Amino acid sequence: MEEFLAFVARHPVLFGLLGVVSALIVANELYGTLRGGRRLSPTEAVRLSNDRDARFVDVRPLADYKRGHVIGAISAPASKIAERNKELDKLQSKPLVVYCALGASAPSVVDKLRKRGFAEVYAMRGGINAWQNAGLPISNKSS
Repeated sequence: MEEFLAFVARHPVLFGLLGVVSALIVANELYGTLRGGRRLSPTEAVRLSNDRDARFVDVRPLADYKRGHVIGAISAPASKIAERNKELDKLQSKPLVVYCALGASAPSVVDKLRKRGFAEVYAMRGGINAWQNAGLPISNKSS
């Protein structure tokens, strides 16, 4: 223990940075939870899809969607989400899982959909990258 304390005393800047980074990670998670509600991991999203027939909404640009997306996902780029209202309104009775590339822009779309009356909408934590890292399948066919 004495060696650890001596190490901390010799490297106060490193431990200060560790504290700042830790605080930022916690703040990011809290902000995401408060702003976008509960965020699902890819495996939780699959479970929701299997158990309750949840639908996936890809909010990345159309070119990214065409390169690869969750099988059966609807393309509704975040910048054009209002143009897809008719199609999305048909899914209002089902849970929706919204995802982007990294999980950063999906919560804002979730907020918009909740304001439009969607009761059960979730952002997928980590986006399509987390989906692929979990070894889950993607498709490049339009649905």
